[in-house]
Amino acid sequence: MTCPSRPEDRLGDRISRLAAIMERLRDPETGCPWDVEQDFGSIAPYTIEEAYEVADAIGRDDMAALKDELGDLQLQVVFHARMAEEAGHFALSDVLDGISDKMVRRNPHVFGPEADDGDAGPGWEAIKEAERAEKGGNSALDGVATALPALLRAEKLQKRAARTGFDWPDASGPRAKIDEELSEAECAKNDAQRAEEIGDLLFAVVNWARHLGIDPETALRAANAKFERRFRAMEKQAGPGFSGLSLDEMERLWTAAKRGEA
Repeated sequence: MTCPSRPEDRLGDRISRLAAIMERLRDPETGCPWDVEQDFGSIAPYTIEEAYEVADAIGRDDMAALKDELGDLQLQVVFHARMAEEAGHFALSDVLDGISDKMVRRNPHVFGPEADDGDAGPGWEAIKEAERAEKGGNSALDGVATALPALLRAEKLQKRAARTGFDWPDASGPRAKIDEELSEAECAKNDAQRAEEIGDLLFAVVNWARHLGIDPETALRAANAKFERRFRAMEKQAGPGFSGLSLDEMERLWTAAKRGEA
């Protein structure tokens, strides 16, 4: 089974146009000096930022912003691919071919022989594990990117470990672990020990959230938004003298902000 093409969309022409624009920007003689001097390391933070801005637009259900942010993220792909082509590593066409081949390979129930008989075949994760093994991976934790946000990486590490059978049978285990780690943090004798135990505490909270079916990164993002919303309401209510209020006065404003959301 193959995906039908839609030549009327001329999507390939649009991608080629963006690639040509980046090639021009990177031209050492006639390009943009800022674009020319960039490398993978200097552009990586922008790539991460654009991915977060995509997530932000989705969270705000702002489709106009999502369209723009997806374009910015696409530019990052083209930028990295252009630099790689200049260095002789690979080209944008290789990137596109690679992800297309990967999606077909990892979805045999859609694109493979199994598609005709309704057999879902091996699961996505099983196929990924086989691919990691072919690349010489020797741990279930191989491939969990170190650059991921800490909460997200903790969850991914836990999920990988769980697939080997190393996991609590239910949510009561990680919930008890939270109390244990909190006690150890409170009993820490110095800042280094305290930092280590608080890290363990956060890891345990992520594990508990995972067992409850809650995405910890999404939950914390929502908590951040809630705090910001209520704090801004406090500032607006108090006016210019907010920072001069006593803690008790601020607490009353906080309580009022919470009630205002009820």
